[in-house]
Amino acid sequence: MKNLLTVAGSDSCGGAGIQADLKTFAAHGGYGMSVITAVTAQNTKGVFGIEQLSPDIIKAQAKAVFDDIPIDGVKIGMLGSREAAEAVADILDEYKPKLVIVDPVMVSTSGSELTTGGAEEVLIGRILPVARMVTPNIPEAEAMSGIKIRTIQDMGKAAQIIGDMGPAYVLIKGGHLRSSSDDLLYNGRTMTIFEGKRINSKSTHGTGCTLSSAICANMARGMDAVMAVGEAKKYIETGIANAPKLGGHGPIHHFYSLWKTSEPNVETTFIVKEKE
Repeated sequence: MKNLLTVAGSDSCGGAGIQADLKTFAAHGGYGMSVITAVTAQNTKGVFGIEQLSPDIIKAQAKAVFDDIPIDGVKIGMLGSREAAEAVADILDEYKPKLVIVDPVMVSTSGSELTTGGAEEVLIGRILPVARMVTPNIPEAEAMSGIKIRTIQDMGKAAQIIGDMGPAYVLIKGGHLRSSSDDLLYNGRTMTIFEGKRINSKSTHGTGCTLSSAICANMARGMDAVMAVGEAKKYIETGIANAPKLGGHGPIHHFYSLWKTSEPNVETTFIVKEKE
C-alpha cells in the first residue's frame, strides 16, 4: 500500500477536491491523507462560498503528516490564494517529497473562479520546478503559457512553454477542444497523444482532480508516466460512464469497478442450526 497525500480544497458535495482525491487513492489501493487549503460551499450546480485557511494551519497539517508517516506521492490541487500557494511551496521545500503531481485548479467545472491573484505566480515560480507532472486543461494551459489553444499543434506549443517552467512532464487535457478530446503528454523531448473518448454526460464534476490523483497513485506504484496517464484515463472513462447521475454537473463513480466485483451473491443460502 502506498501512502498518498492530497493538498487541495474541500468540496462539500464530495465530488471534487480532497474528497475526490481520497476516494481515488482508496480505489487504487492507496492510503490517503489530506492537507486542506480552503473550504468551499459547493454542489453540482456551482460554488457559493470559499473560506481560505491560514498559511499556519496549512503548514501545521503538513507537518503533522510528514513528521509521522512516509509519503510516497503528493497531489496538489486548489491553492486558492497567494498565501496558501507560498505555504505549500514552503512545505515542498522543507520535506522534498519524491513524487509531486500538480493539478493547477483555477476554475471549477461549473465555471466558478477558484484562484485569487498571485497564486499562479507562486505555482509557476516555486511549485512547478519540483513537480513530476502538471495536468492543466485547455483554459489553464492558456493562462500558464500565454497562448491560445485551438488545435493539437497549439497544445504542443503550450506544453513546451509550460515544460520550460520546470516540471518533468506536462499533460494538457483536451476536453475543451472542439475538434477532438485528445490529451497530450510532453516529457521535454517527445510528445504522446492519448485519443480521447467523448462521453455524452453531465457527470464530469471533479474529473480533473480525479485524473491527477489517479496518475499520482499509479506513478507511486511504479508505473511510468505514459502508462500512469493511460490507466488513469481508463479509470475516468469508466467512472463517467457509470456515474450515479446526481444533480447538475454530477460526480463520477469512483468505486464502480470495486463495487461491481463485490456485489453480494443473492443466491447464497444460510443454514441455521437450531440448538437441541
